[in-house]
Amino acid sequence: MILMLEDEAERLERFSAVLGELAPRLPLKTWRNAHAMIREAGPFLASATMISLDHDLEPEEGCSDPGDGYLVAQWLTSQPIVRPIIIHSSNTERALWMAGEFELAGWKHWRVGPLGDDWVEVDWRHAVRRILKRVIGSELK
Repeated sequence: MILMLEDEAERLERFSAVLGELAPRLPLKTWRNAHAMIREAGPFLASATMISLDHDLEPEEGCSDPGDGYLVAQWLTSQPIVRPIIIHSSNTERALWMAGEFELAGWKHWRVGPLGDDWVEVDWRHAVRRILKRVIGSELK
């Protein structure tokens, strides 16, 4: 299972499509809200293969502040289960903050900046494939 914090529906479709090609049997569990992810993700950490985090989140209509990826990074680094992380935020400064949290806690992490129109299909895919090859190896397409 891959855990993801992402608020854009179009990006979620693209992430899902890439995972469908790379590892079709690997489920993707997503959250649009950092507070919800912090509340709900604990039971999924043991079965998670990796985690991909955005930073900036837009509130859904009628909802309060969704928090951000830095809150999730702080929460994750307080957990006993360590997983590989991809930070896929366009907010460079806050992505560095998130990377700093993971660095200080000794978590392996990669930064994939959303540059260009095909960054999910090329750059994010490359990072995911690299991580999954290490973790699930022969099951990977």
